[in-house]
Amino acid sequence: MPKASDTLWDLAIAEVEKRENPDDDDDVKPGEVWEKSILFMGNKNGGKTTIILRCLEREESPKPTLALEYTFGRRARRHNTPKDVAHFWELGGGTSLVELIRIPITVHNIRSFAVVLVLDLSKPNELWTTMESLLQVTRNHVNKILTKLEKTNPEVAAEIKQRMWNNLQRDHPDSALVDPFPIPLVIIGSKYDIFHEFDSEMRKIISKTLRFVSHYYGASLVFTSKSEALLLKARAFINHLAFGYDKSKSVSVDPSKPLFIPAGLDSMSQIGPPPASDSDLGKMRANTPLELWKKVFEKTFPPKSCSDLQDTKDPAQDSQYAEYEVDVMRAQKNQELEQYKRNASKSWKEMDFDSD
Repeated sequence: MPKASDTLWDLAIAEVEKRENPDDDDDVKPGEVWEKSILFMGNKNGGKTTIILRCLEREESPKPTLALEYTFGRRARRHNTPKDVAHFWELGGGTSLVELIRIPITVHNIRSFAVVLVLDLSKPNELWTTMESLLQVTRNHVNKILTKLEKTNPEVAAEIKQRMWNNLQRDHPDSALVDPFPIPLVIIGSKYDIFHEFDSEMRKIISKTLRFVSHYYGASLVFTSKSEALLLKARAFINHLAFGYDKSKSVSVDPSKPLFIPAGLDSMSQIGPPPASDSDLGKMRANTPLELWKKVFEKTFPPKSCSDLQDTKDPAQDSQYAEYEVDVMRAQKNQELEQYKRNASKSWKEMDFDSD
């Protein structure tokens, strides 16, 4: 059982031990503890930590997430039953550290894994790039795991692939137009309070686009903010993924209100065409519906060209992680490094290189 004080190193050791002594613990029997895992990812400062703390009912002030962080929650489904465990992973750094998703998502937990994508509604120019980058890398990694499972455990691979389509009813008219994400996905639009102040036409384009994206990926969609009522709605989706609570069947698609759409309860006919004129749509070349919506969205909200990596802060310079002995040693090493670079620069300048 994990402890709140566990570090990533502790978890890595436990994972290795689990691989060396594999147990088939995926099929949970009545009365037994089940374990689910959820990865939260999305925009920097988008509110991921706040959502996690609220889901776990922790009265803490959120701190910036460094790289990949872990916590867990425990809940009992009924009285006098063992508490189930939900593992919460949070990816920091926006899209700059996306390769770290390989750590929490493994062949051993893929059957019980889900993803929560938190998109900052107050930054529409970053929205599509963030979503595309994070989901593409995650999907590629999950597909590699499924390819491996097809050889080692074809029944499980087939089950996961079949489950992708469970949210769509049989003979759904959109079956040929969607491409469900390989594991359960919830898309959360955060900072609705700021978004609500946007021009109504801008809100309509963003809302309509996120409805399409969510339906295309077979995902649930909910808008939230620091408002207690909206956080409770997001929490309902996450509790369903983490602890198997009943999934809400209520729906809100009014663009003037916070969206709340469980997976499978929307449709292309209700969403309507991309928000562009017929002449503009006719000029756009696209191979998939997703590509067409991307072009329409980015015409109104051109993507930012800045790199996430450029403004990633060095944790060693953050005062909240200060440790006197370590900082003194680091300062000394930095001085030695600078001296080395100066000496190396001099020696390179003084060298005579063969011009042949």
